[in-house]
Amino acid sequence: MKTLLIVWHSQTGGTRQMAEAAAAGAAAEDGCTVRLLHAADATPADVLAADGYLFATPENLAAMSGLLKDFFDRSYYAALERIEGRPYASLVCAGSDGAGAARQIARICTGWRLKSVAEPLIVCTHAQTPEAIAAPKTIGAPDLERCRALGEALAAGLVLGIY
Repeated sequence: MKTLLIVWHSQTGGTRQMAEAAAAGAAAEDGCTVRLLHAADATPADVLAADGYLFATPENLAAMSGLLKDFFDRSYYAALERIEGRPYASLVCAGSDGAGAARQIARICTGWRLKSVAEPLIVCTHAQTPEAIAAPKTIGAPDLERCRALGEALAAGLVLGIY
């Protein structure tokens, strides 16, 4: 049995919806246990116990969320040199382009020597005003399907030993 750890944070609900869709896709794969954890609840032990990872964050000021960064801060050295070669992917719920958040996650995962198995999946909400940025988000069905498919593909790759 393989384990996919999905670590997420969301302030307005968009990233949560994306992570839940990915978890649903992954859960459809026999032979894979999915652990969907809020970033505040995820621990270094969770990282060490997983076979693959999906990190999900909103874009905040062109960066990953503070709570996802906190997760990485708490887990980084405990997992360093102990998870090399494991696969990962990322989800970003962005107001503009999401590239900064995706780049930060990639840099941390490079330090862990994880293997990227998909381009960052970025959903752009185009929220640009203070009111739109703070408002609850609803991610559309086509984007949620993309998230679901990524979760399913990541789980299938783990089970089949492709990654």
